[in-house]
Amino acid sequence: MSRKMAVSSIILAIMLVMNIAAFAATDAGNTVCPVTGEKIDAKTKATYEYQGKIYNFCCPMCIDEFKKDPDKYINKTKEGQGKDDEGKGQPEEEHNK
Repeated sequence: MSRKMAVSSIILAIMLVMNIAAFAATDAGNTVCPVTGEKIDAKTKATYEYQGKIYNFCCPMCIDEFKKDPDKYINKTKEGQGKDDEGKGQPEEEHNK
């Protein structure tokens, strides 16, 4: 293998690694469920990747609710609330659908 070919291979490998890293999902870091407003237990949390970020939920049912209107819940996550407009979590019957 020529030196030029070896250098080209190394450059190609570096570019590939950089592209993979660029597409890796990042943790949104929310500790409160964006759907219910409940604190998330790290041992039992559910996660869902959406548009390159991994969001944390208190349960899998909340992921289904999140999927219906992600932007609504993402905004709550950005605000650090994870609660509805009245400052309360979703009613229990909403949570258990």
